[in-house]
Amino acid sequence: MKTKNAMTGTKSLKWFLIQRFLLIMAFVYISEELLSMGYRFVVVPFLVETMNVRFSVTASDGSILLLMLKMIVYSAAAFLPDSFAAWVQRTIGENMDNGLYVDITSPILEGVTNARLIGMYQFAVICIFLALLAVTLLPYLLAAWWYYRAVSGKMKELLAEEKARKAAYDRQRNLMLSDIAHDIKTPLTTVCGYAKALVDGMVEEEDKKKEYLQAVYAKSLRMDELITLLFEYVKIDSDGFALHREKVDLGEVLRENIALLYADFEENDMELTVDIPERELPYEMDKVQFGRAVTNILTNTVRYNKKGTRIHVCLDESCRIRIADNGMPIADELAEHIFEPFSRGDKTRSTKGGSGLGLSISAKIIQMHGGELNLERGCRDGMSKASVISLPR
Repeated sequence: MKTKNAMTGTKSLKWFLIQRFLLIMAFVYISEELLSMGYRFVVVPFLVETMNVRFSVTASDGSILLLMLKMIVYSAAAFLPDSFAAWVQRTIGENMDNGLYVDITSPILEGVTNARLIGMYQFAVICIFLALLAVTLLPYLLAAWWYYRAVSGKMKELLAEEKARKAAYDRQRNLMLSDIAHDIKTPLTTVCGYAKALVDGMVEEEDKKKEYLQAVYAKSLRMDELITLLFEYVKIDSDGFALHREKVDLGEVLRENIALLYADFEENDMELTVDIPERELPYEMDKVQFGRAVTNILTNTVRYNKKGTRIHVCLDESCRIRIADNGMPIADELAEHIFEPFSRGDKTRSTKGGSGLGLSISAKIIQMHGGELNLERGCRDGMSKASVISLPR
């Protein structure tokens, strides 16, 4: 279903983003640690011995990026007027946890009074600090670029999947609508033929007339069922549809909808067992829509199983409903898409007249209640399959 596919795509994207974020954080952390080691054991000794730039770096200094920024501002202050430069350097020094001492001097400048040479030397030191800052920023820039490429690539992939899924959904829907139109036309043709025979007086025997009328009635019910399912599907799939929730007894709702199909169970000689707690299980739901979801599942169970099939319906304290049977198993290719709209097997459609909408309507209604509808196969209790409704507490 579209809702389920959207939820799956959202979960997939969230998990992808979390994975990439953790990888990027690990990359940045390792890069920063390696840079810190390089600065402490290579860059800092070189600057101290060659440039006579004095500063201390300890584990408690925090981020190397912050330290480099402070160093640049501190050094650049040498180009400012003396009073302002002293204030900037003093402010930075006072706010350092372990202090930062930067004195842009060198033995090679001893006795040098040319302000231009001193300025060039100080500018060279600042350029070195800027280069170190660029190296420090490189892991962050690479991480941002990598994250952007990964996310944009994933988004394109998801959009392509969604486009392909929508195209397949539209093709399947169009084919099924054509089948439904055929399914409506077939009984309608029968109804018209029998009605004309009765109107024209072509049937004189009373038993034959009764047989024709029963056939007309049965075909009319089938057309009504198909039209109702199609209407319900269109209604719940529309954006403006909303549930009308009320507090009800979940067990009682289940009993009422099972009772509606007692005649069908008996007609098909099916053995029905029910395990529903006697005590009340209050739950806030749309009683009508949830009842329709349960009825669709039970109707599907009756329609697509042989006579004499055992059916077991149970409800546990965690609001989990299980409708199991020991009837015909479901093929792998159908099981994968059984709760999607317009999904049904070709043999089933031709012999049983299924619309391919009932279970998808049930799945949609249950999802709107915050629950899930899943299929179990090869059950351990001797059942061949089970539809399991899991509702949140």
